[in-house]
Amino acid sequence: MAALMNKRFLLKLLSLFSVVRGYNILIVIIAQYLTSAFILAHELPLRDILFDDNLFFLILSTATVIASGYIINNFYDSEKDLINRPKKTMLDRVVSQRTKLSVYFILNFAAIFFASYVSFRAVVFFSLYIFVIWFYSHRLKKILFLGNLVASILTIGPFFAIFIYYKNFETVIFIHATFLYLMIVMRELVKDLENMQGDLVQNYRTIPLVYGEKWSKFFLSVLAVLAVVPLMLLSTRFEIGYMDYYFFASLGLLVFFLLFLYFSRAKWQYLVLHNILKLIIVAGVFSILLIDPDEVLNRVF
Repeated sequence: MAALMNKRFLLKLLSLFSVVRGYNILIVIIAQYLTSAFILAHELPLRDILFDDNLFFLILSTATVIASGYIINNFYDSEKDLINRPKKTMLDRVVSQRTKLSVYFILNFAAIFFASYVSFRAVVFFSLYIFVIWFYSHRLKKILFLGNLVASILTIGPFFAIFIYYKNFETVIFIHATFLYLMIVMRELVKDLENMQGDLVQNYRTIPLVYGEKWSKFFLSVLAVLAVVPLMLLSTRFEIGYMDYYFFASLGLLVFFLLFLYFSRAKWQYLVLHNILKLIIVAGVFSILLIDPDEVLNRVF
């Protein structure tokens, strides 16, 4: 009996981890620390950054808000996800909707509590962030164009909080953020192509459903070409060390993306395109270490 209860408890934990997409949150946490240590505040000693209480609570607030955002998004999209991702949805449904809502409110209160340690402005920022996430999940995501725009802004929001904290306004950071934002917008549009069946049943007004796959591919192609501009600026106009290799690899992946996009028709093909963009985004996080490997080694060791 005890073994059965333990197994059920572990299954619920796994389900909750799936709902909040813990792996994505871990990547965001790593990205925030790497961005802080080697881009935004690279002149500070690594120890001062890693043991900065304010930064720690900002990142903790971010993590809890993102987790709560995934929960409320899962709550509103449960029927759509059952069509688009049936296997994952069955795992997510191990935890009841009531429990999910309870965890959602607990995480939001925790995020505000953590933010209060930093400053009143942090409390205001995360309060607005929580509200916009809820409003997006409840209403905005069904609105043509606006849903994709807001989703992309919400994704890049955690880095905006760190950016404001360090007050670093260098041009290179804005250009890098532009490249990242374009990748995120492209990923959102590919997700719409991937999830057309569920979106149609739930009466979502997405670009693929309103304008069709042909125009969606055209928009993606335009975004990919636009992404080359910040990519080339970063590679040729700024000192980014060995991170050049990341941008050249990203350029190659974008060329492959466009070629594969032209022939894509099935859901699995859009999933491949989605994973290519995800690879570019995640690899970009760890490529920060390539800006100055010698400095990284010196600061760590």
